[in-house]
Order: sequence, then structure tokens, then C-alpha cells
Amino acid sequence: MTVELRDLGEGDADWLVTQHGRLYKRDEGFDDSFPVLVRQVLDDFIAHRDPARERAFIAWEDGARLGSIFCARSDDPDAAKLRLFLLMPEARGKGLGRRLLAENLAFARQAGYARMVLWTHESHRAACALYAATGWRLLRSEPKISFGVPVVEQAWEIDLSTPRGKNFRD
Repeated sequence: MTVELRDLGEGDADWLVTQHGRLYKRDEGFDDSFPVLVRQVLDDFIAHRDPARERAFIAWEDGARLGSIFCARSDDPDAAKLRLFLLMPEARGKGLGRRLLAENLAFARQAGYARMVLWTHESHRAACALYAATGWRLLRSEPKISFGVPVVEQAWEIDLSTPRGKNFRD
């Protein structure tokens, strides 16, 4: 797979909102409030982005988008937030998720963050397995109703100064 990772470009935000809404509705049963949240996250990222501390990675192959991952600021200046990690179904199981995660973590370290945090759902089993395998630590797991369905929300964190957090590609 020859995949190019590009920064956020023209049309990417609309594509991300559409694909998040479509895939999460199909796979998780999420209601229409989910793409609204994705749009808010993207609008905030675009309006307030600090290029030295924040980055989007959009995966492209043969003129088609395959996925995304974002490094965004959090309220804690020492912690980056992993946002909008998405792989199209046809791109799954080929190592692209691991590559996107590695690039995102490398950027976060280069930007001076000491750690990275993320919020996800337990039902995202492949992503959670990837986080666990690459040195992330589960901080919290809590049942809730979100986007019209019961979910188990999770918070994860990785220390970017540890050897595993620095180089998990091996």
C-alpha cells in the first residue's frame, strides 16, 4: 500500500464529517448528533490551530482518502489530544492505523508534549487493541448514553517519554 499522509486540505473537513456520520451510524447506531460533534471539533481545530503544536494527518492512496488522525492541544499544555482517528473499511487490517498512530505520536513528541490522551468507546475493539499494544494505559471506562445509544466511554493516556511511547514500531 503506497499511502501518502497529507495535512488537512480542501474538502477534508466535509469528507471527515460525512464519513464519521455514515460509518458510526452504520456500525454503532449513532444518531445525527455525532457528525455535529465531528464538525464542531474540526471547526475549532481549523479556527484555533497552532501549527507548531497541532497537526492533521489525512491518508491518501490513488486519489482517495483512506483515513485520518489528529494531534490537537488540550487544556493541559503538557498533554496533546488524539482526535478523529478514522480508517475506511477498505483500509483496515493493512497496518495503516499503526502508521497513522506512529506519525501522530512522533509529531506530538516533536511538538514538546509529555503525554497524549484520547477518548473513545470500548466497542472500537481494533483501535483499543492497538492502543494497548503500543503502550497506552486505560484510565477510565464508564457506561453512558451517547449519540442515542448505550456506550462504554474510555479515556486512555500514553507517556511520550517512555521507550515504548517513543518507539513502538519495532
